[in-house]
Amino acid sequence: MTHATRDRDSEQRDSEQKDIQALREEVRVRYASAARNVGTPAGASCGGSEGGCCGDVAAVETPATDFGSALYPAADRAGLPVAAVAASLGCGNPIAVAELAHGETVLDLGSGGGIDVILSARRVGPAGIAYGLDMTEEMLKLARENAAAAGVTNVEFLAGHIESVPLPAASVDAVISNCVINLSGDKPAVFAEMARVLRPGGRIGVSDVVAEDRLSVADRAERGDHAGCIAGALSVSEYRAGLDAAGFTDVTVTFTHEVTDGLHGAIVRARKPPQT
Repeated sequence: MTHATRDRDSEQRDSEQKDIQALREEVRVRYASAARNVGTPAGASCGGSEGGCCGDVAAVETPATDFGSALYPAADRAGLPVAAVAASLGCGNPIAVAELAHGETVLDLGSGGGIDVILSARRVGPAGIAYGLDMTEEMLKLARENAAAAGVTNVEFLAGHIESVPLPAASVDAVISNCVINLSGDKPAVFAEMARVLRPGGRIGVSDVVAEDRLSVADRAERGDHAGCIAGALSVSEYRAGLDAAGFTDVTVTFTHEVTDGLHGAIVRARKPPQT
């Protein structure tokens, strides 16, 4: 490899890292605004003139149908703090597909206001633990307040990025996420981290926005921005290929509802192979 080639490769890596950091900051600013707006008269705003997050912070009384709290059963919503419900910005209900069992350890990537962590903690019971990982300090503060209001103690909220999870290898039984992986600028790193932290035989149950294979990257960008959970969405084939490359098996991607033309809320399941 020549010096010129090495220099070009280094410049490309630097450019890619700058793009990832710029996207990350765009998302952080948008979701920090969402956390601050919960419980205020502007609570339905997520970034003001910048546009919405994944569906905006919906009013509890009239939740949106494509994103947010309406995607949870009424019985689950009824047992949660109002602020946790109001801060729900996801595109599905990963708890419904994660098949959590008593005593398990579960990790929620991009835990936001904590709704999925609280519900997971109740599923796994006092013998289990639910971790929530988020990069936004405002969301972490809100999530901790919501968990305290809900009376759950088997939870821990971690500051960090989903591309570099601050947990040991093989330390969790299940990884969940709700409309967050599409926001990452480095999805192969996310998939690799999910595989790393899962115990052999562990599983993922993810809700995300996923594109039909017919849509190009440019097509997706035309339909919405990155922080709004549209431009960064993977296609079905891309999702499957990414999880396969990370070593997952039994990968399935199932559409649940259309978000916009060619993009859908989807359930993504996969399993880490057991040790042989």
